[in-house]
Amino acid sequence: MRIFVLSAVLAAVVPGSAMAQAPAPGPNTWTIDSNHSAAGFSVKHLMVSTVRGTLGPVKGTIEWDGKSVESIAADVSIDVSGINTGSEARDRDLKSADGLFEIAKYPTVTFRSKRAIPSGSGTFKLVGDLTIHGVTKEVTLDVEGPSAPLKQGPNLRAGASATATINRKDFGLTYSRMVEAAPVVSDEVKITIDVEATKRQ
Repeated sequence: MRIFVLSAVLAAVVPGSAMAQAPAPGPNTWTIDSNHSAAGFSVKHLMVSTVRGTLGPVKGTIEWDGKSVESIAADVSIDVSGINTGSEARDRDLKSADGLFEIAKYPTVTFRSKRAIPSGSGTFKLVGDLTIHGVTKEVTLDVEGPSAPLKQGPNLRAGASATATINRKDFGLTYSRMVEAAPVVSDEVKITIDVEATKRQ
């Protein structure tokens, strides 16, 4: 984990008609490699133990000139339907209409950055809008990276890891009044997004 990676998007050609092309990526556009990226979370249960889980595939693009942190801009989408906490029963509950995520209505979590702020050697803060359960709030991600671009064949690869702590109730992630009346699940949830991305040279 702890990697931001992006993969080049090739223009699509429709045979038998005029060439139909997807919007060409800019020279600084990296594409997230879903096979080498992941999103996870951790939350206290009954204030005595920590439950950890992963979400589904991470997709999206990142703008970065390969040099300046200030040039970084991220547009990320995470598939919540792939949530896995190691308990099938708990996962079904979290996905259900009565659970926290209601994935039939809100299948994705998105993050769209607004600005990047250097904060130290090899770290920076990425400020942007996080949308969960249909609610959008501005959050600040603490990011380690990006790593120096690595050349692999025709592609460049780079990575980073981002973390943030949110209050789940700010995003409407609540249980029934009975459950919420007792300290069953902590309000604070730590989120980790590890991304690897690639750009074609």
